[in-house]
Order: sequence, then C-alpha cells, then structure tokens
Amino acid sequence: MRPPEGGGVKTALTDLVGCRYPIVQTGMGYVAGARLAAATSEAGGLGIIAAATMSVGEMTEAINGVRERTDAPFGVNIRSDADDAAERVEVMIREGVRVASFALAPRRELIERLKGAGVVTIPSVGARRHAEKVAAWGVDAVIVQGGEGGGHTGPVATTLLLPQVVDAVDIPVIAAGGFFDGRGLVAALAYGACGIAMGTRFLLTSDSSVPDEVKKVYLAAADTLVTTRVDGVPHRVLRTPFVESLERSRLLRAVVNGARFKRLSGLTWAQMIREGRRMRHGRELTWAQVLQAANTPVLLRAAMVEGRADLGVMASGQVVGVLDDLPSCRELIERVMSEAETVMERFRAP
Repeated sequence: MRPPEGGGVKTALTDLVGCRYPIVQTGMGYVAGARLAAATSEAGGLGIIAAATMSVGEMTEAINGVRERTDAPFGVNIRSDADDAAERVEVMIREGVRVASFALAPRRELIERLKGAGVVTIPSVGARRHAEKVAAWGVDAVIVQGGEGGGHTGPVATTLLLPQVVDAVDIPVIAAGGFFDGRGLVAALAYGACGIAMGTRFLLTSDSSVPDEVKKVYLAAADTLVTTRVDGVPHRVLRTPFVESLERSRLLRAVVNGARFKRLSGLTWAQMIREGRRMRHGRELTWAQVLQAANTPVLLRAAMVEGRADLGVMASGQVVGVLDDLPSCRELIERVMSEAETVMERFRAP
C-alpha cells in the first residue's frame, strides 16, 4: 500500500476504479441495495449494487439512489446469463456507472460493449482456469473467491486459490472469501492481490438493510455449511433448521416447498419451472433441485427482506463465527485501514 496525496491508499484497484481504499463490498442479492452501496463508496470503498435480484426499473432506481447519496464511484452486479443482460449493460453505460460486476463470466460481446464505453469490468471467479479465460477476453480485473466465502462457492481455500490466480493472470486480482479485518487486507496484498472484497462483513453493518432480527441470527451463528439443495450448485449458508430440512428433502418436499413459495412469490408453476430449467442449463440437477432453484430468489428474499429466518436461506461466509458487532460502513473501513497500518508498522520496525 502507498499513500497518495490527499489521503487514502493507492493500489492497482484504487487506481483502476477511483476509490480511496482497496476494499470492495460485494453484490449480495437482496442485501446490497442503494443504501449499503452508497455508504460503502462514501466511506472510501467500492460499493456494488446487487441488481441481479432487481428488475431493470429497480436497478435504475437503485443507481439513482446511490447518486443521490454520494458522488463516489460504485458498481452494479448483474447475471451475465440473464435474458436482459444486454439491456442492463446499456443502462449502466447510460447512467455512467463506473464498474460492471458479474457473478458469472460475462459474454465477450458484453465485455467489448462495456470497455468501449469506458466501464470497468470485474467478474467474480472461483477457479484459476476461469480467471485465465476472462482475462483473455479482456476484463479489467477479477474478484477471486475462495471456499470460505458465502453464497455460491468452490472447494479451494483462498490461501491456495489466490496465489494461483495472481501468478496466472496479468490483470488486478481482488481477494474474497474469509476477509473481515486489516490483517486480512495485508495478507491479501502480500499474496499479490490489489485489495479485498467482503460480503458477510458488510451485511453485518448498521448501513445494511437486512432486518435486525436476521442480523441477530447471523451474530449468534457459529456454523455454516455448503449445500447443493438450494439451487443445485455448492452454496455456503448459515446452518439452520430450515436448511437442514432442505438437506433431507426429496422431490415431494421440494414440491411442497414450491407450493409454499409460489404463493409468496406470485409466480405460476409454469414460470417457476421455466426459471428452474434455465438455471439447470449445463448442470446435472435432479428435478427436486430444479424446482428448488426456481425458489431460490424467494428463499433469499424471505430472510433478507421479509425477516423470515425460519423460512429463508441466509448466505454466509465462514467469517460469521468471528463477527460480533454492527459498525457503520465508515467505521468498518476506517477500522480495517487502521489495523492494516498497524500491521505494516510492525514490518517497518527495526
């Protein structure tokens, strides 16, 4: 890390996107709205709107909501496999969004369109080969998430995956999975990353819109598990009675759950199956998993928006077991940077 004129810290990440500190708040569905993204960016990090769970209109409204709160750079996360991905890219370009974030590898034509408009493109990857592929396609940087991270995750720990990717690509690499303090930031920089991305840590802030009763569940949690019962692919979530029931479920239980969440979501059976088929594409899923995949947005919304921890799925990184407070985004970022500086000072001491 090196201090620039006027305060802040300079790394390849801060140079690329224009934030003051090399800290990214990840695009968590139903969590990272305008409020959290703006608070993060205003505090000097890079806030990212989780637009994958929003309509195009809601996404546009969220972008405007961030702009009303801060003039600092921010990003928007979308699904690259969404039917309206191209339309969303045009909205980001029109609205002057600084960073386009993707949970899956964006298509080449989307990368070219974004780069041509001056938008920084940063997909998230969970394997070295994925990083190599998108780097060859021209993305500006990658977020590399190790198995400790929450939500969709892989089997390789950050401490092993991160150096592999850093050595394999010549673009900036942002480390994710298991980070929550300044010691982690320094460790990531030592591995060759240009910054860190945090999800669960930002979820558990006072600026997060997650209901207080759900935050209490997170703060009391000591364990997570990786399940394929949510949408057919490995998903790290809090261990709860509801999730354990999903682990035991078969097709009949999935149908029962489907009926329950069909009522909550307002979707028809045809719409749910169509969504499930689209999510099933390229994966070896059972029909129970297909139906559950169609329920996934509702399962997430039940907890993160409606406060129903008993009926919802709560994505979480393993760091949840060491978190015990709800700082503001500003307090969190200032704490991380102060801790990092303390660690660096130890290295400088004679």
